[in-house]
Amino acid sequence: MKDKLKILLNGMFKENPVLILALGCCSVLAVSVSVSGGFGMGVALTFVLVCSNVVISLLRNIIPSKVRIPCYIVVIATFVTLVEMLMEAYLKSLYDSLGVFLSLIVVNCIVLGRAEMFASKHSVADSFFDGLGMGIGYTMVIVGMSAVRELFGSGTLLGFRIIPEGYQLGILTQAPGGFFLFGCAMAILVAAMAKRGKKFEPKMGCDGNCAACHSSCDDRKEAEAK
Repeated sequence: MKDKLKILLNGMFKENPVLILALGCCSVLAVSVSVSGGFGMGVALTFVLVCSNVVISLLRNIIPSKVRIPCYIVVIATFVTLVEMLMEAYLKSLYDSLGVFLSLIVVNCIVLGRAEMFASKHSVADSFFDGLGMGIGYTMVIVGMSAVRELFGSGTLLGFRIIPEGYQLGILTQAPGGFFLFGCAMAILVAAMAKRGKKFEPKMGCDGNCAACHSSCDDRKEAEAK
């Protein structure tokens, strides 16, 4: 059980997909203008991450290596379509606010990256906790940024007026404000790690054993032989 907890916490903190690995940043910057939108996006991505990780782990010994990426995308797209249909049926306003970024979960680097680097090499239980940890880590960042941008950019929080009109910083709801806040979040993280004597070293968790690493190594050996 300690190993499962370590995998879970790894995705939330040590290998946070947004702040440490810098993956899935497009949706974070685009959707994080309201808490409801950020939370909805986080839950949707977490659901897809967990389900696709489990299915890919179950099929890891069946899927041929040469067509693994297309197979992963088909699995991911299936769950994204399911999320879209459920959200459109029961949460229409949220579905409309997320727009194209909900469909783009299919090609989100976090989902495809965990399928290739983790789920295709580990057990179902480990893959489940990896997807859950990565999803929670993503949700924590996007909800945190959404709260700051909505509160100080629009003067509201979950739709309720907190700051009187005329006192908010409208730029925070725009692209420059999103990039600035994202940069500040990463700077704070790096400073906190440096204070604790840790070095900022983004890692995907493959430890050099993924197919991409082997492919790169083989290419290098062929080049050296020539």
